[in-house]
Amino acid sequence: MPTRAVVSLTTGLEDPEKVTVAFLVAVGAAEQHRETLMFLTKEAVRLALDGFARATACEGCPPLADLVKRYEAAGGRFLVCPICFTARHLADDGLVANASLGGTVPMWEWIGDEPVTTFSY
Repeated sequence: MPTRAVVSLTTGLEDPEKVTVAFLVAVGAAEQHRETLMFLTKEAVRLALDGFARATACEGCPPLADLVKRYEAAGGRFLVCPICFTARHLADDGLVANASLGGTVPMWEWIGDEPVTTFSY
């Protein structure tokens, strides 16, 4: 059984419901003690900036800031596409502690040869 999970997210706060679902999946994996990586691309790269992930997608939905805190507390990591990040003229000194810039090669290195559960949003 896979003990790692990768959640690929391309959407940012332009679709907070999709972001919330991706975070719920990632938090669930991390809180079940799976090594969990969120690969952020396109507008999702902004979610790895300190203080950016602030939204509540719908009535009854958990605030995104709470999900981000739970994800970090459970050991979840962000891998942020450096091409997407640079194209948006963002500063890497604003990344949250559990985020690093890295593209597809580091993602595949993290995945390795073991089975991994993947989700894409």
